[in-house]
Amino acid sequence: MGGVSVVIPAFQAQATIARAAASALSQGPTEIIVVSDDGADYAPVLAHAGVRDPRLRHATTGRSGAGPAIARNLGQATATGEIVAWLDADDLFHPGRLAALVPLARERGAAADNVRVVDDATGRELQCLFPPGDGVMEMNAEDFLATSVPMMFAVRRALDLRWDEDLLLGDDVAYNLRLIDRLGPLPITLRPFHDYRVRLGSICHADDSAAKAEEGYGVMLRRLSADGFGFTQPEIRAAFTASLQRKIALNREFDAAHRAGRATTFQDFIATRRGT
Repeated sequence: MGGVSVVIPAFQAQATIARAAASALSQGPTEIIVVSDDGADYAPVLAHAGVRDPRLRHATTGRSGAGPAIARNLGQATATGEIVAWLDADDLFHPGRLAALVPLARERGAAADNVRVVDDATGRELQCLFPPGDGVMEMNAEDFLATSVPMMFAVRRALDLRWDEDLLLGDDVAYNLRLIDRLGPLPITLRPFHDYRVRLGSICHADDSAAKAEEGYGVMLRRLSADGFGFTQPEIRAAFTASLQRKIALNREFDAAHRAGRATTFQDFIATRRGT
């Protein structure tokens, strides 16, 4: 057993998929699985951009806009690596990410890194999730629930942890918290090896993103109330419930600012809010 599989869900990703795939290929994974969620064939798109490699594999949800969770689950189901790393099609990995995270994930079950939030149009860094540095921090549920930047863990495939397919936005919050619920506090490198790119028009930064986020938060609250949403630790269920209420309030604050023309994207709103 061994190797690393990188899963890239792709929805209307023709402009960015080559950059994402190239950033992952340069780190020596066993395979990269591009999962089309819009009916497009991304093999010729990558080839036209000069990204050709036998480690590239392709799959499709057979739908258009089924959602990143469905695409990620499909990618995981076809993966062969011991470790699975997730990469959105408009984001990118920095050199050394897999080398830093894979040993930690093998030892602890999962590991992630610090994240740079970058305006894709200008290359301007909006914020960094944690103050950058050397070494590794431990992140518990309370630490994670205080964040507002998406994090992508490298995980042991044997955990067989699935993404929630009824969530179009916020699925990363539930997935990452389940990792902590199952494994305990997890290691995070203080060095940022991952760019989270803020791109207008993407699912997270479209005009209806606030409405979709609120819908996702509502689904999670209802499931927490109905059956605990699969969490085993009561204190994590309670903390998640309280956190979702705070996230709903923050999302509504962003929506009001967006409608008033004071904020373009949620991450820009958060960066400005943090600065003030």
